Amino acid sequence: MKNPKTDDAASAATSPGRRRLLRRAAGAMLLPALPMAAGISGAARAAERFPARPIRMVVGFPPGQTSDVIARAYAAALQEILKTPVIVDNKAGANGIVAAQFVKGAEPDGYTLLFGTSGQMVINPALYAHLSYDTAKDFAPVAPIARGRLFLVVNNDLPVHGLGDLLAYAKAHPGTLRFGSGGIGITSHLAMEMLKSATGLDAFHVPYKGSPAALNGLIGGDVQILFDSGGSLLPLVNAGKVRAIAVSTLDRYPAIPDLKTVAEQGVPDFQVYAWNAVLAPRGTPAPVVNTLAAAFTQAGHRGVVTQSLAAAAHDLLPVEPGALNRFIQTETLRWRQAVDAAGIKPE
Repeated sequence: MKNPKTDDAASAATSPGRRRLLRRAAGAMLLPALPMAAGISGAARAAERFPARPIRMVVGFPPGQTSDVIARAYAAALQEILKTPVIVDNKAGANGIVAAQFVKGAEPDGYTLLFGTSGQMVINPALYAHLSYDTAKDFAPVAPIARGRLFLVVNNDLPVHGLGDLLAYAKAHPGTLRFGSGGIGITSHLAMEMLKSATGLDAFHVPYKGSPAALNGLIGGDVQILFDSGGSLLPLVNAGKVRAIAVSTLDRYPAIPDLKTVAEQGVPDFQVYAWNAVLAPRGTPAPVVNTLAAAFTQAGHRGVVTQSLAAAAHDLLPVEPGALNRFIQTETLRWRQAVDAAGIKPE
């Protein structure tokens, strides 16, 4: 026999209005848990999928310069490792500021990277009072790349064959030595200022518009000494057009094993080099940064990269990826001190 009360309750529970209310109540109970679950699974899926499209590596200097050449070698190796296109995008201008500012404003997803230089990351902050980016705040360090030794070279007419000879000559001929560089505040200029500070070398700075012009000035005798990196300089040394008397790193350059370091020639702990590192916009997810760091580490040992580094007289930057942030902080302080010692006022 049917119970009218029970039947009425069942009918009410299964009515369309009642069913809608029950669904809304159940949904409301689940809502607090949904964002967390979706966020976790979304991040995990993003990390698993990366990279899912081409990666852009931005270089702040024109094609053909050392940083560009090395970046293209890494791009070729990374394409094989990550199984996705890696495009080198040259955005030259203002000592690398244009490129750094572009990457700073990019989406922090790992698909836009800065192939940075020591000039962009640690020297520019000391040279410009109102720089449009802050290295520490606007970028996430991804991977150390390379370091470039500097070579101390002299004009062939200068009768010196070592740092001791140079210091003795400068003392005997005060006010006569001129040193060249590719511009005020660049690595080669500041390296010489560091050497002057450490040794008391008496030499006057003559800035040129670029390293090639400075090297021509050295060959022609307009300047007698300069520091420069090996890519364009070493062919001149090997051809006998200029004379190398020291190397700026604590270790000797393997291709010229008899060339002593500055430190070996009486300036303990003297070490200066230009370097490259890859950075991403601040906020790039840690799993993506870790994937990129591992890929760049692998790429550094591929033949296309090792050959490119050797041709430019560069080698791998001896810094672990996890220590890159601390390295940049230390370098920022060191180069700021060099800029101050050179008497360069921030613009």
